[in-house]
Amino acid sequence: MPITPEHTTPGAVSTAPTPVAVTDQKATSLGMRRVVNAFFYSIEGIGSTWKHEEAFRQEMMLAFVLVPLAIFLPVELLGKALMIGSVLLVLIVELLNSAVEWCVDLAAQQQRHPFAKRAKDMGSAAVFLSLVNCLVMWVLALAQAVAAGRLHW
Repeated sequence: MPITPEHTTPGAVSTAPTPVAVTDQKATSLGMRRVVNAFFYSIEGIGSTWKHEEAFRQEMMLAFVLVPLAIFLPVELLGKALMIGSVLLVLIVELLNSAVEWCVDLAAQQQRHPFAKRAKDMGSAAVFLSLVNCLVMWVLALAQAVAAGRLHW
């Protein structure tokens, strides 16, 4: 039940934190440092995944071809966004799948466990569905361009 004025005890003092504006230069610089650090950690993660995951390398190569292709194809702007977004989604899901697989491998420590297999299979299914989504977005965007006469087979 939400707390409303009629649900509070008369004379009770609120213990809710009061929002404070961040005006301190040190707090702001720490915030920016976190953003910069997060950026570099992200780049490290992409590099590590590139180095250790063949599937990610294959999907990145596909992205290097498909993203420029989507930009230059005579497809509406929304179609381009869906095409590029679906390719990026594949990469995002693959990164998450790789992270899950590494964690499962670490936790399992050379022991076979049905839960470890299940977790890895679920991650693989997520990648598969993102690839199906990518294919569907590309087919629909290209079909619309063909139907509108902007693209000819």
